[in-house]
Amino acid sequence: MEWIDGILYQHSAVQAVIVIAIIIAVGLALGKIKVFGISLGVTFVFFAGILAGHLGLSIDPGMLHYAESFGLVLFVYELGLKVGPGFFSSFRKGGVKLNLLGLGVILLGTLMTVLISTIGGISMSDMVGIMCGATTNTPALGAAQQALNQVGGSANGAALSCAVTYPLGVVGVILAIILVRKLFIKPEQLLDHEQDDGNSTYIAAYQVHNPGIYHMTIKELASMSPSKFVISRLWRNGTVSIPGPETHLEKDDRLLVVTTEKDEAKLTILFGEQEAQNWNKDDIDWNTIDSQLISKHIIVSRPEINGKRLGSLRLRNSYGINISRVLRSGVQLLATPSLVLQLGDRLTVVGEAKAIENVEKVLGNAYITLKDPNLCAIFIGIVLGLLIGSIPISIPGISTPIKLGLAGGPIIVGILIGRFGPQFHLITYTTRSANLMLRGMGLSLYLACLGLEAGAHFMDTLFHSAGILWIAIGFAITIVPVIIMALVAVYCSRLDFGSACGMLCGSMANPMALNYVNDTLPSDNAAVSYATVYPLSMFCRVVIAQLLILIFF
Repeated sequence: MEWIDGILYQHSAVQAVIVIAIIIAVGLALGKIKVFGISLGVTFVFFAGILAGHLGLSIDPGMLHYAESFGLVLFVYELGLKVGPGFFSSFRKGGVKLNLLGLGVILLGTLMTVLISTIGGISMSDMVGIMCGATTNTPALGAAQQALNQVGGSANGAALSCAVTYPLGVVGVILAIILVRKLFIKPEQLLDHEQDDGNSTYIAAYQVHNPGIYHMTIKELASMSPSKFVISRLWRNGTVSIPGPETHLEKDDRLLVVTTEKDEAKLTILFGEQEAQNWNKDDIDWNTIDSQLISKHIIVSRPEINGKRLGSLRLRNSYGINISRVLRSGVQLLATPSLVLQLGDRLTVVGEAKAIENVEKVLGNAYITLKDPNLCAIFIGIVLGLLIGSIPISIPGISTPIKLGLAGGPIIVGILIGRFGPQFHLITYTTRSANLMLRGMGLSLYLACLGLEAGAHFMDTLFHSAGILWIAIGFAITIVPVIIMALVAVYCSRLDFGSACGMLCGSMANPMALNYVNDTLPSDNAAVSYATVYPLSMFCRVVIAQLLILIFF
């Protein structure tokens, strides 16, 4: 049995891979277990690492640091890449309100951290670890550890305090939501309120009864109107056609128009009359509307199209078709000429069958090609993220410059590349499964190494040191801001309870709590709110963790 001892306990590259793989496998297996409907998921890898460290397992410190750093970078970069396309659009009217409420949760938790550290005499490194555990935010812990190394402090205390407070950080958000729902929420506040998104596509039919636009071309009309719209079909004298920019509008023309809901009323005034039929129902069979034209979804899969503006392709003039809508990451976009196309976009194309076949050849429409991983963009982004994270940023009043570090730099670059990469013809598209796998691998590596590093002293800290006090403080930092901001969101901001819960889960970076909310509430408002506040909240927590160390350590 000596060879087994050698493989598990003698430091080598093979030993490091085996130990980390065992920790991840055990953690992921145990993470599938549910207690009262709650599972820790990938987070259990952290505790499997703690157990392994407690049992005496270890790996070479250099390899441990490398695997931990690479895992963190891969996780946060892929996270940024995923949320990037919708990050800036989240700051519309509803998004601003949700993000401000999320920042309120973060601010309250930060104030509690500073006050408890000052009054209770707990070191800021330990308090930041408690805060990261209470908010289940491992990237923030990674940023804090980078800051501690930068100022010459030990990162072990932060890792240990995070480890002992993490479990109640997960459960605490769920308990707070249950408490608020039982004590403060009325039945009508559980109802599904429609999300106010004035920029989502809206389909309406109009009749041209405005003498001011008779004989005017669609191009002239679009240039004089402040509202954005796409005319998908035109009926005239019983005949349907695909209108082009030079098509003249005549009296009594019927138009099928794709616009935004906020512009619906303005276009009624512009065209003259809106028909009463609802064209936004999910069960409409567009191919039965008329016999001459068909409607088909085409996926952009040719790399040459990535980053090009829709108008530059001149598809309408060349093939006599119309593109009414573009679906991107579950969001319907208006197909304006200035829209920059990305790989994976799904275009709704209207026209004759032969013309649509030709458009398919231009755009690709081959989903299988999208499954090929675009690794070049990933590694370019990681390099840029690490470079950005290494730039020292001087802040007045702080002697040591702040750095975004391994967590902050890659997530910012990931967001920017995810949003603007296609404009520079950089292929950033990855399938949802590929993105989830890379994120899962990165997070598993990071959590396994983090737990292994903290495990050697975990039990001593928990039972013979300040562990119980840390747990109590962490639970307070978890539950108090959640309860306060839940009441503010529901009673002051007039959010429905589902949207409020999603905001709270996103600001606390707690997907396990989101799963609980989704299981107990019928609408998807919680998921929408979570996705809206998560990117900004994650970025703020990463920066705040560093600032607390640099200011108060």
